[in-house]
Amino acid sequence: MATANNVDLAEVPSLDLMSELLRRMKCSNKPDKRLILVGPPGSGKGTQSPLIKDEYCLCHLATGDMLRAAVAAKTPLGIKAKEAMNKGELVSDDLVVGIIDEAIRKPSCQKGFILDGFPRTVVQAQKLDEMLEKKGAKIDKVLNFDIDDSILEERITGRWMHPASGRSYHTKFAPPKVPGVDDVTGEPLIQRKDDTAEVLKSRLEAFHKQTKPVIEYYTKKGIVGNLHAEKPANEVAVEIQKALSS
Repeated sequence: MATANNVDLAEVPSLDLMSELLRRMKCSNKPDKRLILVGPPGSGKGTQSPLIKDEYCLCHLATGDMLRAAVAAKTPLGIKAKEAMNKGELVSDDLVVGIIDEAIRKPSCQKGFILDGFPRTVVQAQKLDEMLEKKGAKIDKVLNFDIDDSILEERITGRWMHPASGRSYHTKFAPPKVPGVDDVTGEPLIQRKDDTAEVLKSRLEAFHKQTKPVIEYYTKKGIVGNLHAEKPANEVAVEIQKALSS
C-alpha cells in the first residue's frame, strides 16, 4: 500500500531508501504552505517554482496542465471540461476550482501547493478562497513577480532556440558563438512565435488588465509578497525566502 507521500517503500531500491527517508524527515518539519505565484511571461516564475517546491515539499499546480490531465484521465470534471472545450467554450471557474480541489487531495500536496496561472480574476480568487475555507484552509502567500515591461521585452525578444535539441540562447545573456547559429550543430536558430515584441506587448496588456485587481484583492488580505523580479535569480530566491518566513 502507498504511504503518506504516495511512494511504496517496498518498491524503492535500497540505495534510494535512505534519501527517501531523509526527504520525508525534512518534509515533516516544514510548515504547510499554500502559495500563488503571479507574474508576467519571462518574470522568472518557471525558474523559482521548482526551488520553492523542493524547499517546502509542495506540489506544483499549473492549471493548464491539470485541465489536460483531467481530460486525459476522463475524470467526471475532465469529461465536463472536454465537453466545454469541444463546444469552443471557456472552461467555467467552478470547474477549474473543482479540478484544483481534486488535485490538492493527492498525497503529494499534503504539505501544501504552488498555484501557477490561477486565479486570473477576482471572481476566481473568491471561488478558490471559498473552496479552501470549506477545508479549513487558506492561501498563505501570494508571490508577485514584479518587473518592468521594458526588461521583459529585452529578456524575451532576445531568446533564440535550436528546434531539434531545444537548446536555448539569448542575444545578450547567453549568446551563441556565431550569431544565429547553434554552437553544437551549426544549424540555424529560430525565434518562437510568442517571443516577438508584438506578441509580448499584447500578452502583457492582457496580463496587467487581468492581474492588477487580483493583486489588489490579496493585498487587502495582507498576504502579498512583492518581489524585485528584475534581479538575478539567486537574489530573487533570497527575497522569496524572506517573504515566506514573514
